[in-house]
Amino acid sequence: MANKFIVATAPHMHSPFSTQKLMRDVLIALIPAFALSILVCGLDALRVTAIAVASCVLVEYLIQKFLFGGKQTVSNLSAVVTGVLLAFNLPANIAWWIVVIGAVVAIGVAKMTFGGLGRNPFNPALVGRVFLLIAYPAQMTSFPAPIYPDYVDAFAGATPLAALKAHAIEVGDANLLNMFAGVMPGSMGEIAAAALLAGGIYMIWRKVITWHIPVAVLGSMAVFAFVVAMVQGGVSPLLYELPVFHLLAGGAMLGAIFMATDYVTSPMTSKGMIIYGVGIGVITMIIRQWGAYPEGMSFAILLMNAVAPLINKYVKPRRFGMASKK
Repeated sequence: MANKFIVATAPHMHSPFSTQKLMRDVLIALIPAFALSILVCGLDALRVTAIAVASCVLVEYLIQKFLFGGKQTVSNLSAVVTGVLLAFNLPANIAWWIVVIGAVVAIGVAKMTFGGLGRNPFNPALVGRVFLLIAYPAQMTSFPAPIYPDYVDAFAGATPLAALKAHAIEVGDANLLNMFAGVMPGSMGEIAAAALLAGGIYMIWRKVITWHIPVAVLGSMAVFAFVVAMVQGGVSPLLYELPVFHLLAGGAMLGAIFMATDYVTSPMTSKGMIIYGVGIGVITMIIRQWGAYPEGMSFAILLMNAVAPLINKYVKPRRFGMASKK
C-alpha cells in the first residue's frame, strides 16, 4: 500500500492540539481582560466585542461559501479570536459601523485574500486596526473615561501615552498601580495589563505559546526605556518609572502576549522568536519616543511580520544528522 502524505499550511504542531483547541485556549486566556474591560468601560465593551466577533465570523463564512467553496472554516474559531483581538484594539465607544469595516478589512483583506488561516503574512486584527486608525483617526483616538465612581480624570480623556506625547503629564504624574489595574482611558487591550498578563501565563502553562516572544518584546522595551531615562535624567526615579510606565501603557501587553505570538506571522525557531521580539520592542519604543503617533506596537508587529520569513530563512536549527559547525 502506497504511503499517503498530507500537505497542509501552517500552523504545524506535533501535539494533540487542533487549531480549534488552540484558539479556544486563546479565548479562555482573554476572558480576564474581557471581564475587566466590561467593569471599566461598561456594556459598550460587550457591544463592540459582539459586533466585531459576529462581523468577522460572517465575513469569513460568506467568503468561504460564495468564493472559496469547500468546507467551512469558521468552526476552527480563528475568526472569533480575530474578532475579539480587533475589539481589544478599539475604543469602547466607537460606532458600530466602524467596527464592521474593521472586521471586513481584517478577515476579507488581510486573511481570506491570501487563502485563509495559515497563509496570511500579516496579523489580521492588526491590519484591521491600523486601517481604521488611518481612515478614522478621530474616532480611533477618542476614549471614554473609566466608569469607576472615584476615578480622577488625570489624563483629560487621553491615554497615558497620548498625554505623555502631548507633554500634558510627566511620567511621575502617572499612578503606575492604577495603570496596572486598568484604571485609565484607552482601548480594551490597553486597560487590562494585569488581566492580559494572567492570560499570558495561562497560555504558557497550556503550551499554547512560549516565553520567547513576550519576554523579548517587553524586555527590549524596558531596556530601551531604561537607557532613555539614563540619558534624560541620570540617576533618578525615571530609571524604574519610565520602563514600568511603557510596559503598562498602550498595547504593550496585548501586543507582546497575544498579537506578536500569532503562529502564522511569527518565526518558527526559538532564536528567531527572540530576534523578532527584540525587533518589535525596539521599533515600538522608537515610534513612541520620536514618532508622530504616541503608540507604535501595531506598526512594529506588522513590520516584523514582514521580516519573519527572512528570519525563518537565515535562522534555522541544525538539520538532523548534520555535524555542527566548529
